[in-house]
Amino acid sequence: MELAAEPVVYQKLLPWEPSLELEEEEEEEETSEVLVPNPWRHQDSSRNKAGGLPGTWARVVAALLLLAVGCSLAVRQLQNQGSSTGSLGSVAPPPGGHSHGPGVYHHGAIISPAATCSHLGRELLVAGGNVVDAGVGAALCLAVVHPHATGLGAMFWGLFHNSSSGNSTALTSGPAQTLAPGLGLPTALSTLHLLHAHFGRLPWPRLLVGPTTLAQEGFLVDTPLARALVARGTEGLCPLLCHADGTPLGAGARATNPQLAAVLRRAALAPTSDLAGDALLSLLAGDLGLEVPSAGPRPTLEPAQQLPVPQGILFTTPSPSAGPELLALLEAALHSGVPIPDPCPPFLQTAVSPGSSALAAVDSSGSVLLLTSSLNCSFGSAHLSPSTGVLLSNLVAKSTASAWACPLILRGSLDDTEADVLGLVASGTPDVARAMTHTILRHLAAGPPTQAQHQHQGQQEPTQHPSTCGQGTLLQVAAHAEHAHVSSVPHDCCPFQGF
Repeated sequence: MELAAEPVVYQKLLPWEPSLELEEEEEEEETSEVLVPNPWRHQDSSRNKAGGLPGTWARVVAALLLLAVGCSLAVRQLQNQGSSTGSLGSVAPPPGGHSHGPGVYHHGAIISPAATCSHLGRELLVAGGNVVDAGVGAALCLAVVHPHATGLGAMFWGLFHNSSSGNSTALTSGPAQTLAPGLGLPTALSTLHLLHAHFGRLPWPRLLVGPTTLAQEGFLVDTPLARALVARGTEGLCPLLCHADGTPLGAGARATNPQLAAVLRRAALAPTSDLAGDALLSLLAGDLGLEVPSAGPRPTLEPAQQLPVPQGILFTTPSPSAGPELLALLEAALHSGVPIPDPCPPFLQTAVSPGSSALAAVDSSGSVLLLTSSLNCSFGSAHLSPSTGVLLSNLVAKSTASAWACPLILRGSLDDTEADVLGLVASGTPDVARAMTHTILRHLAAGPPTQAQHQHQGQQEPTQHPSTCGQGTLLQVAAHAEHAHVSSVPHDCCPFQGF
């Protein structure tokens, strides 16, 4: 069922507000007036004669003191505006004088498979957006720079926990539908627009500025995309991802997709979720010589499935995702009391070609967004629409359940607004539900972490022995002690940024 639109009270700590800084500067100026005489104010000559500094020297000293106060304010502003960035989240000491390890932030953070998209998500957070704005913006960015794993032709699943209301909401694309034989019906734009319309904070067009610019002006091919091109070959992918001689673009080469940029510009003007998707469908139908498909099942927002556990409550996405399987595995394991399985069960030891993409965003108040998407396999159907620059998936009607989709959130207590929140989302593993089961069981067995453990967590992986677990990727985000935490397995797979 689709949730009725309702006001969402979303409290978000902004990184910098000019009004607040002006108030701070006014307070500093008021203090300066008390401690430092105004050099332009008439001075009582009798006071100078009584042993005070001559008027000229008094003005010089006062001016120097005011200059020192101004320099101090300028340095403080630069410190406030500086923040921690980098491929693995290096952290600069905040003005308060204490620092954190990589992956620990005062306000919010985002982690994704591409550094460019993590940076774009952070910019949206700094601009006053919430985790939904950051996550949706990063997902649209990945649709441009990682066409092998996701895109506007992909299917999306999501899980959003709102710290203000305590509610967790599942985002579903609906069942896979067929656009043409072997080609899946794209629903990404309408799905992401629906999520943003209910829970986003920034205007929808603002989220598409960065992705549109990347598509129009070009982006650098990164290592994951370059490797996927070598493994897959370029058949059907030229000229978008090829040199003039037909060879695949390598890491560091620049790619552009002006047709996709035009689609994103049209989508930015769409007032509703349905129209956002229609901006793409009409062009695709023209490419394929088809009539515009009639309205089928639409993406939905619905209450997340949940499982109470002694440490709190678990939330995940409904069927046909792998969420119900995940909860069933967890419930059986918790009731059986058997020891935790080996860190890398046999089904994880077979290297697989990642067929999905995942990202996560978190803020220090405990709001979390997990998004996962798939084209079904690397580059999906490998059918590149010439008028849209979109690669279509081969997820069609009667496709198997979305075994790659089972984002998971653990909230410590629904009654405690300051309870810890943990989010896990995985990609690239065919038995992702079992991998997630192992990870959350280890977390539950370990008990609540201390603040020192959380600060060190950014330098470690959430599970042991990650290097032997195939090519799967696991992202972990958490809110603890009014800080946001991010990490991944493998630890260097996914760049994160925060502030």
